[in-house]
Amino acid sequence: MRLLGSYIVVLSLACQTLADTTTTINPTSNRGTWEGWGTSLAWWAKRFGNRDDLADIFFTTKTTSFAGQSVPGLGFNIARHNAGACSWNSVNGESMVVSRNMMKSRQIEGHWIDWNNANPSSSSWTWSVDANQRAMLQKARDRGANRLELFSNSPMWWMTQNHNPSGSDGGGENIQSWNLQQHAVYMATVAKYAKDNWGITFESVAAFNEPTANWWKSDGTQEGCHINVNTQATIINYLRTELNNRGLNSMIISSSDESYYDQALSTVNGLGSAALNNVKRVNVHGYQYESGSRDGLYRATSSRGLKLWNSEYGENDATGERLVSNLLLDFRWLQPTAWVYWQVLDGGGWGLIDADNEAGSLGSPNQKYYIFALFARHIRQGMRILDGGADNVVAAYDAANSKLIIVAVNWGASQYLNFDLSRFSQPSNNGANVIRWQTQIGSGDRYRRYDDTTVSGTKFWSYFTTKAVQVFEVPNVRL
Repeated sequence: MRLLGSYIVVLSLACQTLADTTTTINPTSNRGTWEGWGTSLAWWAKRFGNRDDLADIFFTTKTTSFAGQSVPGLGFNIARHNAGACSWNSVNGESMVVSRNMMKSRQIEGHWIDWNNANPSSSSWTWSVDANQRAMLQKARDRGANRLELFSNSPMWWMTQNHNPSGSDGGGENIQSWNLQQHAVYMATVAKYAKDNWGITFESVAAFNEPTANWWKSDGTQEGCHINVNTQATIINYLRTELNNRGLNSMIISSSDESYYDQALSTVNGLGSAALNNVKRVNVHGYQYESGSRDGLYRATSSRGLKLWNSEYGENDATGERLVSNLLLDFRWLQPTAWVYWQVLDGGGWGLIDADNEAGSLGSPNQKYYIFALFARHIRQGMRILDGGADNVVAAYDAANSKLIIVAVNWGASQYLNFDLSRFSQPSNNGANVIRWQTQIGSGDRYRRYDDTTVSGTKFWSYFTTKAVQVFEVPNVRL
């Protein structure tokens, strides 16, 4: 089935839910083992990567004092590090062309600054740049982040046809045909250097970012490069060889970080068997939001034995409403095993904490932050994702602690939502305490804990006001 057309349709259908509904959780379902939550470090870590309080907030679950309040950490275990594409040196009279619309905070310094020498010990390479992003990567690792990915928004500027890391004049392919292998050399060399010198072992390398998009142009606001699907395939094969040549045989390749689910599906179908044999995970971004063939992409990847991540998501709704809507759609139809937010620090509602990366100013966590906490702090790495039984419910099972996690939202009028555990071999204990936390979309409760819910027979229930989101931890449950 092709997924649902628009955000308005999703909400209008949800609002038809009858009062006091009952959802039955399916213990025999298995939607994969959860690999974690995370964030990309560019651009915010370029400015704020030296701060321990932010590292604690994003990469631990402990409570941290920040902006005059106690903030519950999100406990991310995934960090995506940007290899960078910019440098300000001249090479034989040639130098980088910078878009007039490119903010300094979005220019990530790269390490291979000229084409004269591929030896990372030569003067063609610089390893001291981008210190703050690297510092946050190491802070994340030290706090338990165990899935680290190296990614690229654009090849180094000198590998592009117009020497502009924002894109071509018309949005077409901008990497020079003779630099396809060089881009693979660059990514593999950074991965090897990080392992040997930074104490960072990347789990995966992603050589492209939204490569089939046509909006990467020379007057753009960030690094980007259109790369055709057949060119992607060639680079993927080069990258596998270059990683292997450096002893990084176990480091996987992820591809292709397309912006839309439909683009990702087209790319998967077009890469060809040789390249797909060198890819172990498909990354997709969530910018098609409430549209697109999530389920089609899931079928295409699962049939090929490929893992699937939503490796980048963001929008400007600080209330958290669109975040919840799209997370639920992803869990229901895309069935990823990890989920990554783009800019945790940003302005205009895009960040989870309001910030200006250009000016270097920090504000406070918004409501979206606390909505996200309901998912990230409770659905943890290693849990089994279950069929939640309804479009407004996500469920996960913690086998190590015999604990069931349920996250639900109420789009309709205030009502009780009932949860039926009768299909579990051990549906908790009669009278068992179910701890719940609530965040209200827009305003109101912010990750507030309640201890007022108990199991009655094989069910429990809770009262939801309109647009309330709650997470439940049900003890002593066995599949």
